[in-house]
Amino acid sequence: MKTPPVARRKPREFEIHGVTFKDDYFWLRNKETDEVISYLNDENAYTTEMMAHTEELQELLFQEMKNRIKETDESAPIKVGEYYYYFRTEEGKNYRIHCRKHESLDAPEEVILDENLLAEGQKYMQIGSMKISPNHRMLAISVDFTGGRTFATRILDLEKGETIDSISKVGYQIEWDKNNDAIFYSELDNIHREYAISRHIIGADQSDDMRIIEEADTAFSVRLQKSNDQKYIFIQIEAHAAETVDIRYLDLDDENRELMVFYPRTTGVEFRIEHHKGYFFFLTNIDNPQTFSLMKTKISEIDRESWELVIDHKIEGRFPQLIAFQNHLVIVGRKEGYASLTVFELSTGTTYDIDLPESIYGLQLTIDGLTDNFYFGNPEYATEKFRFIFSTPTTPTSSYDYDLTDRYLELKKVDEIKGLDSSEFVTERRYATASDGTKIPISLTYKKDVELDGSSPLLLYGYGSYGVSSDPRFYSKRLSLLDRGIIFAIAHIRGGGENGKSWYHHGKLANKMSTFADFITCAEYLIAENFTSKDKLAILGGSAGGLLVGAVVNMRPDLFGCAVAAVPFIDVISTMLDDTIPLTTFEYTEWGNPNIKEQFEWMREYSPYDNVEAKEYPPMLITAGYNDPNVQYWEPAKWTAKLRAQKTDHNLLLLKTKMESGHMGASGRYDLMKEWAFIYSFIIDTLNIGFC
Repeated sequence: MKTPPVARRKPREFEIHGVTFKDDYFWLRNKETDEVISYLNDENAYTTEMMAHTEELQELLFQEMKNRIKETDESAPIKVGEYYYYFRTEEGKNYRIHCRKHESLDAPEEVILDENLLAEGQKYMQIGSMKISPNHRMLAISVDFTGGRTFATRILDLEKGETIDSISKVGYQIEWDKNNDAIFYSELDNIHREYAISRHIIGADQSDDMRIIEEADTAFSVRLQKSNDQKYIFIQIEAHAAETVDIRYLDLDDENRELMVFYPRTTGVEFRIEHHKGYFFFLTNIDNPQTFSLMKTKISEIDRESWELVIDHKIEGRFPQLIAFQNHLVIVGRKEGYASLTVFELSTGTTYDIDLPESIYGLQLTIDGLTDNFYFGNPEYATEKFRFIFSTPTTPTSSYDYDLTDRYLELKKVDEIKGLDSSEFVTERRYATASDGTKIPISLTYKKDVELDGSSPLLLYGYGSYGVSSDPRFYSKRLSLLDRGIIFAIAHIRGGGENGKSWYHHGKLANKMSTFADFITCAEYLIAENFTSKDKLAILGGSAGGLLVGAVVNMRPDLFGCAVAAVPFIDVISTMLDDTIPLTTFEYTEWGNPNIKEQFEWMREYSPYDNVEAKEYPPMLITAGYNDPNVQYWEPAKWTAKLRAQKTDHNLLLLKTKMESGHMGASGRYDLMKEWAFIYSFIIDTLNIGFC
């Protein structure tokens, strides 16, 4: 076996709160130096060599993934104004082709953007936002070619078929002004924070753009939103981890364009806002930190005393959403661990929930990767149709229209998955009991013929941070595991948002250890219930989920057969001490501020890099993105180097750094399949499942 790379030790010490830390690999932060690039390339070469015997399996898995989907396909069209918009995919092409038809689905197709042409000559290409102009003659897009989340915005003239304007080095967010002559866009500061909103007149020099707002507090970022009736621009100044949202608004019909404050910024108070016929309707937790109420107020009377209660303290969820239509409001919340859809009828005040097709599911307002695009997320105000995306672990992604007036569901499209027979699988929810008595949900999917005698391999996924919910949705790539008898499980651990704000609060800051303890509890439960055994249990997490993986392999390395940590946030204390790194200041209210001794002690207890010890670890695959602004490449690189130096076993340890991408990995659909084929090959090979 080839000897793994050994990173040179360059001792660096720092002291905080009387504790001295020794960091031999701090030098790996020196991006673009020959020594760092050489080390990363050596690790990549080692990974390639150690996985060479799985190349046939990787290709087999890739072909399975590719052959399973309908490569030439199109999305369910959605009507916006006089046009039906949709996207297509074509066999052999990595990216989507965005199209429209005028007034009728039988009309000739007009291609408005071919992402494949945009990606020509690029190793990475990701659309951040796509917004059609109010007159439908222009398209504004933001695009990232490095994975570093720095975007260029382009204005396309759809009649001429050419780019007529561009602005560079900006954030991804875009909204059109009402008169088709200007856009609003977000800007980045030196820590990669979207900190400002500016207005750009089409054809003008970028240096002449008008700054609308700039947020000085580095704990906050700005979010740009247009009301669904297109009458207002809302600027949300938010600190997600601090659960604080400050709303400003701009009346697009007001010639003075004065930016108004909706409510003074108040720590712990959040808002989700929409406009309807002279009223602001909004979700807020102002009267109850744990749940949201729906309120309204006349725009001429926005002071607190004038607010009217519409729905009282019944809306749960970490990130509830509010969508306004001409006759209805739709609220996306959480109930009993799942996403819920509540309709409010504006004319009668009637409230009811939409009944969903199955009981274990995931729900979205947009297809993955299209979260800020004009033709997803219900952009049409004057409609009775509400579009949402539904799936289960064994029911493919399905686009539904719900008729808000007649109250019925209409299935518009189900993704075609070749060879899938959902009746061959079992999907269930189990509950593991934490040491404090809390029931931790586990979603499980497996083939009916799998033996539940402890001999089956199982992949356990977890995240558990920021209040993000890990819902049981459909992923066609995962069928390659299920078809091989591998059980897939999601641990819905605290720190996520599955059960609302309290679930989140019990897994952050001083309570962060609950996240890791919950995951270990779930793993132990699955073993005790004979779903798997220690040597057949693989674990997977990415980003903050990579932190989870790093923490639990330190705490219980004996419990897992192998571990995959994708772009893991792993060097908690050093990162949170450096406020020049993107996201650090945002996240003091998620992890803590290590400059405060009590909070330093919280992080010191679990920080994976700082808790590596001389002991045996399971086989591990670690990934990184060289251009990643969220988790800098050096965190997984440093962790790998330290593990190599200290672990006492001979188990496989691999670091794979994508030198041309960032936090989200590959951008093309086939390239992403190959990445997952590699990860799955590592798991299958390491657990000795065989190459069948």
